[in-house]
Amino acid sequence: MTNLELYINAFVEGLGIDEDQVEGLAFQGVPEWDSVGHMTLVAAIEDAFDIVLDTDDIITFDSFEKGKEILKKYEVEI
Repeated sequence: MTNLELYINAFVEGLGIDEDQVEGLAFQGVPEWDSVGHMTLVAAIEDAFDIVLDTDDIITFDSFEKGKEILKKYEVEI
């Protein structure tokens, strides 16, 4: 599985949404991405890439695209 597939799957599994909803998604763009869903999504991403996100990164992670930028800091290329 590619890093992009892992990343998309983290959204699907973490938020319980369909894959076609992921691209371009932003925080609170779907009801599932609320504050609780955010932490579930963060956990899914951390598990998928075997990393631990810093608190600042968790706070600024507010969209599908921003998450890709943040992952670069952890040497994860999407």
